[in-house]
Amino acid sequence: MAAGQLRPGGIYTREDVRAVLGGSTQGGIVPSTSSNTILIYSDDAAGKRFGYVDGWLAEEDSRGPIFEYTGAGNIGDQSFGGRMGAMNKAVLEHVKAGRTLHVFKAVDKLPDSDTKIHRYVGAMRLDDDQPYYVRQSRDQADNQRKVIVFRMRAADGRAPAPGDKIPPAPTTKAELVPADVTTSSVIPPEQSRTKSSKRTWSGGTVAERREAELTDHYEAFLRRQGHAVARFQIKIKGTTSTLLTDIYDQNAQVLYEAKGSASRKAVREAIGQLFDYRRHVTPPNPTTAILLPSRPHDDLQDLLASAGVALVYRDGTDYVGYPVPSPARPL
Repeated sequence: MAAGQLRPGGIYTREDVRAVLGGSTQGGIVPSTSSNTILIYSDDAAGKRFGYVDGWLAEEDSRGPIFEYTGAGNIGDQSFGGRMGAMNKAVLEHVKAGRTLHVFKAVDKLPDSDTKIHRYVGAMRLDDDQPYYVRQSRDQADNQRKVIVFRMRAADGRAPAPGDKIPPAPTTKAELVPADVTTSSVIPPEQSRTKSSKRTWSGGTVAERREAELTDHYEAFLRRQGHAVARFQIKIKGTTSTLLTDIYDQNAQVLYEAKGSASRKAVREAIGQLFDYRRHVTPPNPTTAILLPSRPHDDLQDLLASAGVALVYRDGTDYVGYPVPSPARPL
């Protein structure tokens, strides 16, 4: 096969791909020095054993379709460090290294053979705004762990092939997961030191970093009060994306949405998220609260009160509004 003959939707063995792009015939993430690419192989049969499937989400955002791919590492938390983490780091930094991602999905085996064949999804690149997030899943030993889920887009803007889409969830399920299941919990060490950057961990904005720092600080505050904290990871029936709430105070049964800004936009967004999440969690209909880095405008406080959402905001090392009362919810 001559170079350049791979086409999206085509079926190839790994040897076929190596003849064109180089790289190894083993591994899920395969950097190739001969073509300056990274080959990514996805196998749903293997992924389903650990509770995940790679593919296009049915729900698009404002920039179009998103392809999810779970990172490397079958035992313990996935990371960007160590031998397996180096593969994840290569994907995360592919643009900086001048590499293109090429994604393939296993679809079958050659007749009378153990050789797998793969459908070429196409050339991809990570989403600029949120290249990955973190999800709770299980490893080969059936232990809970954090996994890195990369968010990719088609490099040429092509439409997703139906066969490469993630199937919708059959039921709605809200799972209580550790509080440290966050994107910032597996940030590469060198990125975490770039505090002056407008784009820091995971491509996030300054407001998002402030939100992560506020969340970490408040979680520590709650633990000092003797409270257990966690989050909810929610899959909604008929959808393919995964929702992850902010802090859940297990002792007081308070569900928080944290924001890195006390602006009207942030407060309105938080109210909508809380109303969405609380319908699906157990115990049902928890007290809801918004966590802010500073005191919001009086009118926004009135808005929160009218919505039955409590307000907690930081004041130095302390928090105004804690402990959270149980507000009367609007009809």
